[in-house]
Amino acid sequence: MPPIVRACLIVTIALLVTSRPAFAQLENLQPPPTPQQPQPTAPDEPGIWTGNASAGLSLTSGNTDTLSFNLGFDLTRDPKTRNLMKARGLYLRGDDNNTVTANRATLSLRDEYSLTPRVFVFGNIAYLQDEFKLIDYLVAPTGGLGFKLIDTDPTKFSVTAGGGVVVEKNPGQDAQTDGAVTSGEELSHQLTDSASIREVVSALWKANDFADGLYAFGIGIAARISAHSQLTFDVIDTFKNRPATAATEKNDVAVVTAIAAKF
Repeated sequence: MPPIVRACLIVTIALLVTSRPAFAQLENLQPPPTPQQPQPTAPDEPGIWTGNASAGLSLTSGNTDTLSFNLGFDLTRDPKTRNLMKARGLYLRGDDNNTVTANRATLSLRDEYSLTPRVFVFGNIAYLQDEFKLIDYLVAPTGGLGFKLIDTDPTKFSVTAGGGVVVEKNPGQDAQTDGAVTSGEELSHQLTDSASIREVVSALWKANDFADGLYAFGIGIAARISAHSQLTFDVIDTFKNRPATAATEKNDVAVVTAIAAKF
C-alpha cells in the first residue's frame, strides 16, 4: 500500500473514532419530538328532540296585591327526514286583589311532511281556553299545504293555508261545530350568536260565516343567558271578531317575559 494512501487511511480511521462521542452529544442536543396535538372534536349534533320550557312571574304587595305568572313550552322533533313534529303551549294567569284578571291556555300540535325541499303538507290541532273571551274551549283540527319562502340557517319564513273543523263552547251554550278555513305565516331570524327574533300570525275563519274569525299575532325576542338558558320577551295579540257577548272585548294583548331552559 503506498505510504500516502496508508497515511490517509490512518487519519480517516482516527477521525471516525474520535468523532463518535461528538455525534452522540449532537444527538442528545436534538430537541425532543413535538407531541401530536389533539384533533379538535366536531360539535355535538343537535338531537332529534329540541326545544325549551319557560316560566315567568310578576308579584306586587302593599296597596295592591297582584300576581301574574306564565308557563310555556316549545318542542320540536326533527329526525332529519321528511317528517317534522312541533308542539307549543302557553298558560297565562293573573290575579289582582284576589280577583282573576287573566286566565288563558293555548296549545298546538303539528305534523309536517315535506313533499319537496320547499313544499310540505301538515296536520294541526289547536286548542284555546280563555275565560275573559268567554271561551270554555275551542278545538280546531285542520290540515293543509305550506311553502317555505326562505329556508336558510339564519332566516326561516313559511306560509300555510288549509281547512278543517272548529268546535267552540261558550258558557251556558252548547258546543258549536263548523267548517274552518285557516292561514298563517311564521318568521324566525338569528340576529347574533346569542339573540333571535320570531314572529307568528294565524287566522281561523268559520266556513259558514267568514266574519266570525279568530286572529293571533305574536312577536318576541330571545337572548341567551347561558348554554342552556335564555331570556324571552313576547307580545301576543288575540282578536276575535265576534265574541260571545257584545260586552266582551274583541282584542286582548299580553306581554310575556320568562326564563326558558333549552334542551
